[in-house]
Amino acid sequence: MTTPHPALRLSDEVRGALASGRPVVALESTIISHGMPYPQNVEMALEVEGIIRDGGATPATIAVLDGVPRIGLDRDELETLASHPDVAKVSLRDLPHVIARKGHGATTVASTMRLAALAGIPVFVTGGLGGVHRGGETSFDISADVTELATSNVAVVSAGVKSILDIGLTLEALETAGVPVVAFGTDEYPSFYSRESGHRAPMRVDTVEGLAEMMRAKWDLGLAGGISVVNPVPAEDEIPADEIGGLIEQALAECDERGIHGKDITPFLLGRIVELSGGRSLETNIALVRNNARLGAALAVAYQRLT
Repeated sequence: MTTPHPALRLSDEVRGALASGRPVVALESTIISHGMPYPQNVEMALEVEGIIRDGGATPATIAVLDGVPRIGLDRDELETLASHPDVAKVSLRDLPHVIARKGHGATTVASTMRLAALAGIPVFVTGGLGGVHRGGETSFDISADVTELATSNVAVVSAGVKSILDIGLTLEALETAGVPVVAFGTDEYPSFYSRESGHRAPMRVDTVEGLAEMMRAKWDLGLAGGISVVNPVPAEDEIPADEIGGLIEQALAECDERGIHGKDITPFLLGRIVELSGGRSLETNIALVRNNARLGAALAVAYQRLT
């Protein structure tokens, strides 16, 4: 067992699970503070934690509160993240600043991965991954999620790269970084809202046990970094790629018109797509997070059996 870093504050539930060798699943908090409106965000967070527990694992929602990296949150702390007006979006580069000024921070995929690794949690569930933005070949706008996947030993379960990004360039960047990208039960790389993207998945595994064996094989070889496990949204909940594509293009055009850039792009685009889709994209987002939570819990249990 990895001893959690002393700068982290673990909830009693998470500390007890790690100490006794029970499976734990990390959860990010940006989706709570910046990805969904209140109160759907806190309702979703509580529901996903319940799904993790029902799957035999302990949920560990990760955030920074009052400058302290927290691994596992109670109901009041989730409410703070969901409704407090001053919760920063914290990627890896932002952690020292938010901690030093004793602020609140909702962790992105990259910072959640790093804090999960420091806590000794090898499985992390999120909605969608960041990656290379459209036009990234000239803007160099590339999410820290890509480099963190090459660094921290955490398997990340997602519904693929967010479809507002350049999926092809992101897959190339992940290949260059040596990150295994494996689709669960499909040959097609999913695109968040949709089960299809037009890109073939680099690898396919059809069982949870097979995914757990991949994790063990990678880290037993001393190959640092994570694994990107992509899990397509259920067919009944998806928005077909040709349908969502037009809404994404409209939201991207508005983003350019308003001069929005950097880490503000993704929250704006996701929120605008909710408006343009009449709320349908939010329903799909919640459905895919639920689906990922089920797979993440099963994977944490399967991996724990191997270790």
